[in-house]
Amino acid sequence: QLLDVPNMYTSWWFLALLALFTVNLIVCSIERLPATWRMVMQDHSTLDTQRLEKMSSTHRAQTDLSPAAAANRMQQLLERSGWKRSRQVHSDGSTILFAQQGGWTRLGAQIVHLSILVIIVGAAAGSLFGYKAYIFLPEGRSTTNVFLQSNQETVPLDFELYYDRHERLLYPDGSVQEYRSELTVYDPERSTPYEKTSIVNDPLQYRGLSFYIADNFPLEEYLVQIRHLPTGTEQAFRIPPHQQVAWPGTEITFSIEELRQDQEGATRQAMIRFADGGEADPSVFWMHNRDMVTIERPEGDFAFSVRQLYSTLFLVTKDPGVAIVYLGFTLMVVGLCISFFLSHQRIWITITSDKSLQGSRILVSGTANKHQPAFERRFQELVARMEQDESITAKMPKAIKPLKKRRMAA
Repeated sequence: QLLDVPNMYTSWWFLALLALFTVNLIVCSIERLPATWRMVMQDHSTLDTQRLEKMSSTHRAQTDLSPAAAANRMQQLLERSGWKRSRQVHSDGSTILFAQQGGWTRLGAQIVHLSILVIIVGAAAGSLFGYKAYIFLPEGRSTTNVFLQSNQETVPLDFELYYDRHERLLYPDGSVQEYRSELTVYDPERSTPYEKTSIVNDPLQYRGLSFYIADNFPLEEYLVQIRHLPTGTEQAFRIPPHQQVAWPGTEITFSIEELRQDQEGATRQAMIRFADGGEADPSVFWMHNRDMVTIERPEGDFAFSVRQLYSTLFLVTKDPGVAIVYLGFTLMVVGLCISFFLSHQRIWITITSDKSLQGSRILVSGTANKHQPAFERRFQELVARMEQDESITAKMPKAIKPLKKRRMAA
């Protein structure tokens, strides 16, 4: 109790740890964001030749095309290979073609950090402005209040919640398949009632409140329905057992004399005593719960049904921060997908004039911050297009052996 373990997620020490974690996350994000932003926004086109030659993927070639013609042709090959936004930069007598994809993917980790902060904000909003409550509601009854779980304080609702009917569906072996609760909301601001059949894990949600089925309890109370078959007159009664009840305006009386119940108090069979005021003896018979039987009487037959009533415990939650939490988890999934599956890929093509060969020298360099094997396949696709392009390879004096590929940490 001192550490508030039963309510751990709202305890002082848990909230203090959460606050420290939040501060730590904000400080780390602020510290790392400028460097990450520079990697996204800075101009990567002008790098010295020595640095380009040391990249993880490189390839050298010669052509008899002029530097300008070679640059235009290589730009076309880049676009055919999927590098749509290439641009030319002239530096130190050389022409550099630069293209990149996925620079924004470096922000994936920042998006994950932001998602955690959004989730914390949503959880805090739910804790500060929401509550958890409960209500025991019998069938055929309504309520306009719920009770807080923490101190049983009454919380008024802006509507009336009516519990129409409880249903328990069974498997053929007799085990419970599903609990159903038919609920109706009477709201002064609605012209028609709102009806909902709630099952476990599918609550009634209305005006920011969620009503979850928590448990069901059989009552010592029964719903009896009688219909006079010749005339069609019928009447419903809500009665306790072992008590004689009269149908007003008639001479009919009936009662539930005995019960056969299971260990949980659920009625399996009931003994009924039915009399219609005539000279014939009363009808006494056993019937199953929720069944309907036909009672044959001299003055006409009657359809008779009996059903045990239940009370259901509904757990009520109000969480205004749940939408914020969902937004946070969505951002987290997006951030993780970016971090794990996407990468920042860059490629440079340096074209310099070679007066001795009356042509141009071409240096293709590239790198990626993640997923280097995938980038290598794209790089080799570009190299293959170069080697198959006759306008570049025609009259080439001698193919120059590609530089040895080097691996280095992203």
